Amino acid sequence: MITFEHRVGPVFEGADAPQYPDLHVPEWFRDAKLGFFVHWGIYSVPAWGTPHAEGTVAEEDAYAHHQYAEWYANTVRITGSPTRRRHEELYGVGTTYEDLADRWDVTGFDATRLVGDLVDAGGRYVVPTTKHHDGFALWDTSTTPFNAVRRGPRRDLVREIAEATRAAGARLGLYFSGALDWHVSELAPIESSTDLFRSRRNDPAFARYAAAQLRELVTRFAPDVLWNDIDWPDDGKSGAPYALAALFREYLEAVPHGVVNDRWGVPVHGYLTREYTHVPDILPTPWEATRGLGWSFGYNAAEGPEHTIGETELIHLLVDVVSKNGNLLLNVGPRADGSIPPLQRDRLAHLGRWLATNGEAVYGTRPWVRHGDTPAHAVTGAPDTTASRVSYTRRDGEVFVHVLDPGRGRVLLAPELDTGRPVRWLVDGSTAHRRADGALEVPAGLRDESAVVLRVATA
Repeated sequence: MITFEHRVGPVFEGADAPQYPDLHVPEWFRDAKLGFFVHWGIYSVPAWGTPHAEGTVAEEDAYAHHQYAEWYANTVRITGSPTRRRHEELYGVGTTYEDLADRWDVTGFDATRLVGDLVDAGGRYVVPTTKHHDGFALWDTSTTPFNAVRRGPRRDLVREIAEATRAAGARLGLYFSGALDWHVSELAPIESSTDLFRSRRNDPAFARYAAAQLRELVTRFAPDVLWNDIDWPDDGKSGAPYALAALFREYLEAVPHGVVNDRWGVPVHGYLTREYTHVPDILPTPWEATRGLGWSFGYNAAEGPEHTIGETELIHLLVDVVSKNGNLLLNVGPRADGSIPPLQRDRLAHLGRWLATNGEAVYGTRPWVRHGDTPAHAVTGAPDTTASRVSYTRRDGEVFVHVLDPGRGRVLLAPELDTGRPVRWLVDGSTAHRRADGALEVPAGLRDESAVVLRVATA
């Protein structure tokens, strides 16, 4: 997957050089650990992409077979794509993507219920899409009539979700597509990752348009997180009053505790983002992993259990990210009516139950000296498959040992932690029993869990 922190340009110098504010990452964000993306838009009406395993579609065909349902507006324009064939069969040859806006019915949508499900699952911040690449604004904007108040839903969906998020005690983030807006562009469809940055508008008019929309979002909703996607119009990277440096200053004046991500295409950023990417070790700077519960962000009705992350895999993903100095921004893709599909709800419920018991070892923690250990035989050094793999987090003079294979029944403490101090199970505070071979015994009642946690005092 593409990373963004090094994608910068053009470089402005002299009187045009921008003066950026300090885009530090606040402690509240580092403490939060789990947020939820909500990808919901016109694309939730057709709700379709072509899920496929990595390597099964040739690279040159990947965009015609895009797995991301939220890319429907682009994929449907690619000649010969499965999306176009299906679209014409369902809606007719003359029906455009933008016509689907008026088929988007959210009559029964309850923002409080949606956000409540995410908070119950352990989310500390919620990041709904405000405008995806299709250009359809989900708030009552004065910048374009192509919005959810004037078309389709006839409701200010961003305001409803923002109010519900704040009422639930969670932080609010807002996703915004800065450099891609297919509604106001007359460009060929994107068919490669090269096109992703080449087939976009960089002119002054579009830079001002994007800035006006971002200013509206900041003024009306004061988001704790500004989550931009796919760069920013090049003309909006100078020192001009409508450019990013000025927008960042205005944002931090309005929201001093606010934070931005790294997808702006300028030589400064807040936290790093990694999309559907495994990070092998602790990163020295705060970062955020993001992915869907399935292979798409927007709801894809073609996905089934085989495309959806498993319950144990999901817990292990969260623990892995947190142990490496990251947050997990997990995506939920509601159906067109705003309801969460059953398969996604099941995963959220499992995650919420696990965090209700083990959240102390996740929220507010920081990385230990290493992210984890795979046990090995003391003599041969070969992997010890009878003992569990572990990950580590720490806070306030304690290290939390996340036991990832509790079914194996044995845990080997790292030498730095095997100091003779009591080691207790987080779930009930009971002391861990040491076996004759020196390993700690996982109680029988914990062996069916996705992961269990040991609490080790270090001070």
